Amino acid sequence: MASEGFHELPQDLNPQTRDMHRAIVSLMEELEAIDWYQQRIDATTDEALRTILVHNRDEEKEHASMVLEWIRRHDPVFEGHLKTYLFSTEPITERAEAAEAQASGGRRWNG
Repeated sequence: MASEGFHELPQDLNPQTRDMHRAIVSLMEELEAIDWYQQRIDATTDEALRTILVHNRDEEKEHASMVLEWIRRHDPVFEGHLKTYLFSTEPITERAEAAEAQASGGRRWNG
């Protein structure tokens, strides 16, 4: 599993790679927590507990957003993709096709 640790010896990795790994693992854990809370929200029949779980789930969303912003600030390629896809209103696949066409100068490999 990717979140268990480094796949290479930590001493062979530069500090930026180790920090990015920490951020990515943290983001994965926050997203997993969001999923777990949502399942618990759906499963409980106790309204007071549901209210607490909704609050906790939404806190995890804040944490995930903060880590994602850190990743964006430290990875220019990720930043470019986030700028392409986030907060757009057109269909995502159309956005992807336009971005691919722009990156290839309007040429497609298949004509």
